[in-house]
Amino acid sequence: MSDTPRAPHGRSSASPSPVDRPRDRLLLDDDDDDMDYVPAESGEEAESLMDELDDGDFHDAEESLSNVSLEFTTIAAPDDDDDAEDDDENEDDDDVVGPNGRSIYITREQIMQLLGHAGLRRIFADHASGRRAALDDDDDSETDNTGYGGVGARRRRGRGRKAFEKVPSDAGRKLMASGTFGANDRPEDPYLRRKKLAYRLMRRELGLGCVGRQKLSSNLISQSLIPSSKADTIIHYDARCYSGQFSNDGNFFFSCAQDFKVRMYDTSNPYKWKYYKTVEYPYGQWTITDASLSPDNKFLAYSSIRSIVCLAPTDPGDNSEPHLLDFSNTGTRGRRGFHAYPYFGIWSLRFSGDGREIVAGTGDRSVYVYDIERGQSILRIPGHDDDVNAVCYGDPNSPHILYSGSDDTTLKVWDRRSMGDGREAGVFLGHTEGLTYVDSKGDGRYVLSNGKDQTAKLWDLRNMMSAREADKIDINQYTTGFEYRTNSYDESDYRPHPHDRSLVTFRGHSVLKTLIRCHFSPPGSTDSRYVYSGSYDGSVYVWNLDATLAGKVDVLKATRNSRPRDADLLAETYDFIGRNGGTWQTCVRDASWHPNAPVIAATSWNGWGTSLGTCTVHTWNDGMEEDEGDPAMGQRVNAQLEHDPELYGSPEGGRRGTSIFSRRMRSRRIDDD
Repeated sequence: MSDTPRAPHGRSSASPSPVDRPRDRLLLDDDDDDMDYVPAESGEEAESLMDELDDGDFHDAEESLSNVSLEFTTIAAPDDDDDAEDDDENEDDDDVVGPNGRSIYITREQIMQLLGHAGLRRIFADHASGRRAALDDDDDSETDNTGYGGVGARRRRGRGRKAFEKVPSDAGRKLMASGTFGANDRPEDPYLRRKKLAYRLMRRELGLGCVGRQKLSSNLISQSLIPSSKADTIIHYDARCYSGQFSNDGNFFFSCAQDFKVRMYDTSNPYKWKYYKTVEYPYGQWTITDASLSPDNKFLAYSSIRSIVCLAPTDPGDNSEPHLLDFSNTGTRGRRGFHAYPYFGIWSLRFSGDGREIVAGTGDRSVYVYDIERGQSILRIPGHDDDVNAVCYGDPNSPHILYSGSDDTTLKVWDRRSMGDGREAGVFLGHTEGLTYVDSKGDGRYVLSNGKDQTAKLWDLRNMMSAREADKIDINQYTTGFEYRTNSYDESDYRPHPHDRSLVTFRGHSVLKTLIRCHFSPPGSTDSRYVYSGSYDGSVYVWNLDATLAGKVDVLKATRNSRPRDADLLAETYDFIGRNGGTWQTCVRDASWHPNAPVIAATSWNGWGTSLGTCTVHTWNDGMEEDEGDPAMGQRVNAQLEHDPELYGSPEGGRRGTSIFSRRMRSRRIDDD
């Protein structure tokens, strides 16, 4: 159906008829009394008129009812006599010409339906809010009133699930077909189309086909192996696990926990991990917020809610204390003691591709770049209006392009080569709540973000908005300031951002309570085919580039009741008391896909009331729930990968532990009183 506005039924054009009869005009009176209404002999013509108008596309009253003028007069106490006079005056005019030329009568309810939401409802809303009913053309070009601050003056926008983006995404389909994100099968005949993994493996082993066909077959094999929910290994921690990542070569894995410890593992054999070493953050606050491994795997940088980053060697034989990197030191003051550093927390950090610099997103609304050789921050970018929750480099081969995501709902692009005025090179708008994570594909073009509006978004650097354009937009107009730590997200409140520059929007996961992370899948083990994210509901979501769900790793199902309650341990954990203390819950905060094998390691808040932590190792197993390998699937180990019999205690005994825990907490309250 055409998007061009149509003239209302009964008018062939907007120009007036040469003969202007009163019967051709629709007059509205102020009377609310329909006692004098006389029905037509048949209401079919009026009904058909209403149906025809209702079936059309939605248009503003300003566009499709341009020949109807409305005037409202506020009357304190109308008299019955005046009403009667009005009825007499307008009695002959309350009709319109039907399709066959006969006069028909229209009730006020039908008039309200004719005007609909785009007419009277908008006018009433404008009148009630005290705003102008119309804006000048100049104001329309500079002021956008379609946000959350009130009813839009230009066009009513959809909300809730009806406003969600189309799935599958057309832009995502184009990306999948382009070859930038994985290979596409080109079956030679219907028989080959029906063959999946076994046939491709046979062709690869026999070396059938040309070189291009063999390479394509290998890529298709790798990208079809999505890990299963059944966990090979469940690593239990006595504190919440906040993040964990494989190294770029896949030989190393680290996990960060709320006990201010970072555990390192040798994953050169991704199916048989070995414990490496543990390093600690001294005087940390709340938790370890992030960690990043140097490109040569020799050093690990990790942060807390302080301005200090610890730099520790990964060599298991080196037990020296970590080096302290003061990000607040910009070279303008002398060094001071550890406790005297200025207060701001670091939420995110990343090594540069050459390992010489570390970029950090902080709680003072700034991005810092620290030069390791010089021992100080060489750049501070105060470029956001709220906490900077995520940062990354655009290209591992160049330190010039930076991405930063903030609670102010923006994703900004910084080019260090052209920052004379301190301005960003570009801005991505589209999230309606704060960002929790940013990940670059590493090609200097595509970037992925996760947001508290329960979406992940894919962006193209070529579609970014200039800083000058962004300055004209009030970003606070399009956000509700959703408090994701204490509330659940109501999808009915969602409204799409009118300035959304994203290519694809991914939905289905839950971004609550904590800064949940998303990533591009690696080129080696998946041919860069997917994007994936953790979720508060206890799963890892894997999407195709067209926003359709490719797979789901259910960590909650894999770990439920995998350790008994421990009264002594739970008494010292955070947030066990109250809401969720009696149930096993899982929040997957981070996940990492091995670069060379179909393995996903998910780091989670896990346990009774999400009070403890796990790192679960999931591999592709063709849907099998158990195998004949040693160790058996689903083995439970402690942080040092040692078998712990206490992890296999009966969940029934856990109920007794909970009652002991409750008694201890009650006794503590009595002692405190």
